[in-house]
Amino acid sequence: MSESQTIHYPQDEVHTFLLPVTNACSYNACAFCSMYAGEEFSPVALSDIEAELKHGDTYTERVFLTGADPLQIGFDKMSLLLGLIHQYLPYCACVASYASIRSISKYSTEELSALHNKGLRDLYIGFETGSDEILKLMNKGHTAADAVRQAKKLNEADLSFNTIIIYGIAGQGRSTENAAATAEMIMQFRTRRIITMSLTVFPGTKLKQMVRSGDFRPAGNRERLIEVKTLLENLDPMTPTMFDTTHPTNILKIKGSLPQDKQKLLAEVQKRIS
Repeated sequence: MSESQTIHYPQDEVHTFLLPVTNACSYNACAFCSMYAGEEFSPVALSDIEAELKHGDTYTERVFLTGADPLQIGFDKMSLLLGLIHQYLPYCACVASYASIRSISKYSTEELSALHNKGLRDLYIGFETGSDEILKLMNKGHTAADAVRQAKKLNEADLSFNTIIIYGIAGQGRSTENAAATAEMIMQFRTRRIITMSLTVFPGTKLKQMVRSGDFRPAGNRERLIEVKTLLENLDPMTPTMFDTTHPTNILKIKGSLPQDKQKLLAEVQKRIS
């Protein structure tokens, strides 16, 4: 892995053993993202991965695979990788990773189940929104129906995942509509946690150009808070689901379990709106 490349990982994995699997992003075309701008995608060689594992603590309990979308390496290589983790870190109970709807679609339910049995237990997936119009605008490369289909496949494979969504992504005047569409999508599958992020317009992105040209107007903070409230109002999961807005981009930091803490969370959002 090049020393010049930045390693990105979820905030919950800050103390996790980080294992490089891919460099940069194989897609790298989302309108709002600048994480891997100018970086070339490449998989890390298994020999290099094994060298990293040899220096790991034998008693490591959790590993996070780094790169925008490690599942891009395919089933065979991922199986070998998980085998190496088990060989060098025998106490590791959970391997976690970023994943995309596109990469998951390349795996069968049986393959995902096999990877789960080999130790892949937690994925972080950028769903972003349940609106096809906004997904197209942001050039995500998948539809809401695609997302639901792959999420259900993960459910069938018993592979746990976190659903990452972005509020404010629909722009000014469309937050309530976007929240309803996103909740409708999420209610069609089971997810361990819903992680929200507030849209950030980064320099050098297509979204930044859209803002400059007036083709996209960012929603204000009050409208974004109303979007979070609308999302919560429309979520009624059948199984316990964590709702987490503690990511640094968020304008409101709340966390609780749905449906148990729904009213408490709604009260906190309403208090901030008021």
